[in-house]
Amino acid sequence: MPERVSVALCTHNGQEHLAEQLRSVREQTRPVDEIVLSDDASTDRTRALLEEFRANAPAGTRVIILHNEEPLGVTGNFEKAVRATTGDIVLLCDQDDVWAPGKVEALVGVLAEHGALLVHTDARIVDGAGEPTGDTLFGTLGVGERELGAEERGDGEKVLLRRNIVTGATVALRRSLAEAAMPFPESWVHDEWLAMQAALLGGLRVSRRTLTDYRIHGRNQIGASRLTAESALGRLRAPRTARNARLLARAQDLFDRFEREHPGDTARRAELAAKLRHERVRSGYPAARLLRVPPVLRELASGRYARYGGGMRDVLRDLVQPV
Repeated sequence: MPERVSVALCTHNGQEHLAEQLRSVREQTRPVDEIVLSDDASTDRTRALLEEFRANAPAGTRVIILHNEEPLGVTGNFEKAVRATTGDIVLLCDQDDVWAPGKVEALVGVLAEHGALLVHTDARIVDGAGEPTGDTLFGTLGVGERELGAEERGDGEKVLLRRNIVTGATVALRRSLAEAAMPFPESWVHDEWLAMQAALLGGLRVSRRTLTDYRIHGRNQIGASRLTAESALGRLRAPRTARNARLLARAQDLFDRFEREHPGDTARRAELAAKLRHERVRSGYPAARLLRVPPVLRELASGRYARYGGGMRDVLRDLVQPV
């Protein structure tokens, strides 16, 4: 019996591009069985567009509309949408992108591979009018051959312990993974958390295909942006306290969940404990920059900056950022 496929599409004041996205989902070469549309307290015509879509949905496609009277935020809204799906496979969907006609078919094919739990892909970057910018999502994020190769070899965990390269708008996952990963910790964004859980279970997959037109228009709630000299300088000038507290909370939540649910996996527990130690050390640096130098150099010598962070970029950040 064929596996059922659901789409979890989240909206918030998305009237400008929503109809185009819904049309691209409807016109897939492999039709989806269910679409859950979860609206996060929109005040424009988004809700009306969702109702219009349900009224004209393809035969055989179940459409569920959820309304949040008070906004849950991106992660909370996606968790609600994913919980409401019933398919064996769930594709995450943003309100302002456009899917290639064969996206569902391609991702379902990857998840048919033995052990696959979540797959993410590259995407074509387009502007607000839908015109290609000439860039790709992986290019914008600076994802290179080293990281892609590691994922393809099954070492996605090592990549994600340094930084996230998985964008939810490109993701398809098995419902079994979603159920195991919920509830999503407040310290994590939904796509990062799901990808990390898949990697720790050996089920993370990547495709280099561009199956989504990923729209960057200046009003994205969250999204990708290329690191420029100006933005890099801005990071060095930004206060460090809140960011490092967030990184520490993420590492703690990850370690606690894994230790509770996989107590027998001592090797991965040790790896996550080392990641947690790295973030504890970074979060505890003195406010005075000169006093940071010795502990930063000790942490650099331990190898944890390279293994669990951005290497020399994070070293520089920790040495010069204000409190």
